[in-house]
Amino acid sequence: MKKPHQNPPTPPAWADRLLGALCPPYLLEELLGDLHEQFADQAAEFGTAKARRLYGLEVIKFCRPYFLKRQAASLTQSATRKPVYPANDYSQPFFLHPDMLRNYFKIAFRSLWKSRGYAAINVVGLSVAFCICVFLFLTAYLQLTYDSFHQDGDRIFQTYFFSNDPEKAVRSGGMPLPFTPALKADYPEVEAAARILTGRKSLVEVNGKYFDKLVVHTDPDFLTIFSFPLLKGSRELALRNLSSIVISENMARTVFGSTDVVGKAVRVGSGSDRKQYVVTGILSDAPNNSSIQYDALIRIENTPNYQSDKDNWSAGSHPVFIKLSPRVDQATLESRLKPFAQKYFPGTLAELKKKGAQPDPAGDLFAVRLQKLSNVHFDREIDGGKGTPIAIVYILLGIGLFILLIACINFINLSIARSFTRAREVGVRKSLGALKNQLFVQIWGESTVICLIGFGAGVLLAYLLLPQFNATFDARLKLSSMLQPGFIGLIVGVFVLVTLIAGGYPAWQMAKFNTVEVLKGKLSLKRPGVLRNSLIVTQFSMACLLACCTIIAAQQVDFLRSRPLGFDKEQVISIPVGNQVDGRQVLGRLRSQLATDPSVVAVTGTSVNIGRGQDRVSSRSVLGFTYKGKNIATDWLLVDYDYLKTLGMNVVAGRDFDRAYSMDSVNRVIVTESMAKMLGETNPVGQLLGDDTDSSGTKSQIIGVVPDFYLYSLADKSRPITMHISHSEPIHYIFVRVAPQTLAGSMEKLKAVWQQIAPQSEFIASFLDENVDAWYQNEERMAQICSLASGIAVLLSCLGLFAVALMMIKQRTKEIGIRKVMGASIGNIILVLSRDFVKLVVLALLIALPIAWFLMNTWLDNYLQRIEISLWVFLGVGLAAILIALATVSIHTIKAALVNPVTSLRSE
Repeated sequence: MKKPHQNPPTPPAWADRLLGALCPPYLLEELLGDLHEQFADQAAEFGTAKARRLYGLEVIKFCRPYFLKRQAASLTQSATRKPVYPANDYSQPFFLHPDMLRNYFKIAFRSLWKSRGYAAINVVGLSVAFCICVFLFLTAYLQLTYDSFHQDGDRIFQTYFFSNDPEKAVRSGGMPLPFTPALKADYPEVEAAARILTGRKSLVEVNGKYFDKLVVHTDPDFLTIFSFPLLKGSRELALRNLSSIVISENMARTVFGSTDVVGKAVRVGSGSDRKQYVVTGILSDAPNNSSIQYDALIRIENTPNYQSDKDNWSAGSHPVFIKLSPRVDQATLESRLKPFAQKYFPGTLAELKKKGAQPDPAGDLFAVRLQKLSNVHFDREIDGGKGTPIAIVYILLGIGLFILLIACINFINLSIARSFTRAREVGVRKSLGALKNQLFVQIWGESTVICLIGFGAGVLLAYLLLPQFNATFDARLKLSSMLQPGFIGLIVGVFVLVTLIAGGYPAWQMAKFNTVEVLKGKLSLKRPGVLRNSLIVTQFSMACLLACCTIIAAQQVDFLRSRPLGFDKEQVISIPVGNQVDGRQVLGRLRSQLATDPSVVAVTGTSVNIGRGQDRVSSRSVLGFTYKGKNIATDWLLVDYDYLKTLGMNVVAGRDFDRAYSMDSVNRVIVTESMAKMLGETNPVGQLLGDDTDSSGTKSQIIGVVPDFYLYSLADKSRPITMHISHSEPIHYIFVRVAPQTLAGSMEKLKAVWQQIAPQSEFIASFLDENVDAWYQNEERMAQICSLASGIAVLLSCLGLFAVALMMIKQRTKEIGIRKVMGASIGNIILVLSRDFVKLVVLALLIALPIAWFLMNTWLDNYLQRIEISLWVFLGVGLAAILIALATVSIHTIKAALVNPVTSLRSE
């Protein structure tokens, strides 16, 4: 009877794995062969179990340090007892030896020069990515380093009010004038405190010359809290006197022509507010990344109306910064400030209780809280809408990393696609004794060279395009910021990461090629695996995400611009008066000059510009008082006659200001409908406005009600508006409404008239609709950046898909030939080759679209007036992504489908 077939005995697998891990690759094949032959003989002589034990012991004997360094193998006896002679004694140099590295780079340059097209594609992709990253990282770096240069910055805070209103919790950084003295008196742990009142630029006169400079009203503690370098003078004495002024280095050079100006006189202000000061210090210019900007500092007691408001706890007009003692932290002081709020703001607490407000989780209805100095720039609510949301900074960093990652993915895909043409080269090198680590370093060296060239080209491109970037996005970037240690560390880290990811993976894959298979021409990578598919999905996910964000951001900007503002912004010219002339006198002269001009519909004046004009000044005056037990806060707007006519607004109750009524310029006001609602009056006309405690008879009477209109951006908090006329308060802006048919030449005509009536003041007029558009400059800037980034991301993604398609079709050349021989049409072949890519793009859309919806919904929640995200945005982006992918792949698929099948199958 025939014995059943038995499997031959095998040595223990753990021993083979151990030997493979410890033994040099060039010894492994020969050593395993001899050991396996010896195992077979021992199994026949002693049995399988004993042979396996002897095999394991034999492997362990070779695991000695000297064995790992041997360059040739020798066994004392083979299975046949024949001696095995050692190989040659040639010792290969260490793969990181300087001579080897020099050789690697020499070969790398030769290889890249041979494949110039491949190298050019990679260099262009990386240089564009690096250039964009430099811009975005510099922008983010500038924002993230705001106010970081102050010593003891961790002890500096801005105070703000927290009010847990039933409708919405509100935070406000505007403090009343008596707040700071009371805080310092009640809390000794407050080491220093300074009020900072910044308005429009002031008129400065020196030796008969006039300048517009930003003069900040503050307290002496300003120089103690903040560490702006004081070039001349004493921090303790510079602002000791009310007649002292500290000026910036730039102002000293501009006004005096020198910085040696301590003791010299300066006149600041105009009209009755004009006063002479003595220079007591020179302060270094505030850097770009400072929340506080200045040309000069004077005492806050010099502010007009200071004496009348110094005990008024209802009017919040300025931010306050404090510096805590080292032994006190933020939480401790905030808890101790609760009695302070109850002591000085009982009316506010009572009003909140009337509304039914409930304490927040910290137990506060109304409280004084602290914001870290490092966070002030990013808190738009307490900063009055001037800062930059931290989300924008993270978006910029994310976009930069997205583009860089897409470029890395392209690098990987192109390198793998190129590996087919270099397979025989790798096989020959391995057959001649090259080790894996040597091949890895050599191929990685080529990638490093490409990255270096791409990085250098990217930095050069950034240098050339920086002026255009700054002009387009109103940025203040400097390439010198790249020399900061933190930024250098970031750039070096990004560069190393790119070379590791983009160069290391393809080098590792090529170094693993099987020598025998390569030389036989049988090298074939499997169909796209998890990693390659993931790279394609990641690319298109990021590209689609950026495209969705771009479209939605652009829609929100268009929505804000098209929203009714409550007035007619068309055909209105806004003229900043400046500080060189008296605005009220210029308004009178302009009215006289234009009175008989049929192209001029109306002329008026105001204290607040609408939108962001050429002078880039935005001011706000908020009046707070108690009306019949209610806390009222309203925008207090100075206007002149014909204001409503100039802006095309109608009165819904009462009347407009009229020159026939002399009292209209003394104590008469016009309010908006929301103001009337806040007062709780069904018929507000005739009611007297003023604080309940005011018994002086100076209350203002309401003579008219107008519909609500937006005096400030829709992104900012809107308040009811109260308009008044005053002959004593200055006019800062003049509005002129012109007839539509004369709009083209109206600006030049006004300029000529202005040069006659105010030759000493620069004519920097602009159209009101342009000013309003400038409100949304930040949103438009974000949309532009996202648009630029998404366009680059799509192009780089298509480049990567192009490389993958080339690689795939090369692998399937014979398959295509067989399909054509079997009768497949060109259309069928294109469908077969393209559907795998379409599946990946669809998967990318399924990932990107929900993320885009979530992110943009979160961003839109910051706006009181916002759009609803449309489903058509996602459908449009999805369809466009699929069509772009098909167009990219079709370049190769159509070409492959048209090839003669005889050519495809010739090697068979």
